[in-house]
Amino acid sequence: MSKKKQIVATPDAAPPGGPYSQAVIAGDHIHLAGATPHRTDRSLVEGSFDEQARATFDNLAAVAKAAGADLTDAVQARVYLRDLADFQAMNEVFAEYFGDEPPVRTTIQADLPGFLIEVDAVLYKPAE
Repeated sequence: MSKKKQIVATPDAAPPGGPYSQAVIAGDHIHLAGATPHRTDRSLVEGSFDEQARATFDNLAAVAKAAGADLTDAVQARVYLRDLADFQAMNEVFAEYFGDEPPVRTTIQADLPGFLIEVDAVLYKPAE
């Protein structure tokens, strides 16, 4: 097994908004950068919290897939919400994407620039 980290990039998710990778594979772990409700052309998904949350989780899932995993492999997730009033709605969408054995999670309020949610995650995917 290589000890070098592997950079993951996919055109199936919104591109990074700065000089960072969509994901990095390091050993048996896949670190997914914060996903936001942007389209692959970088335009923002405007609309309800539910629409933005689904777009965010879809982006996160697309990057996980490009890394050879899926969100059910997540061991940790961090959710950043502009408004904590969206906490319950986020929980409902989160449960749909992460399955019956959800990861540990931290949820905090954040001053997000123009969108309502951002999510990052760490996945565990041992080599088969």
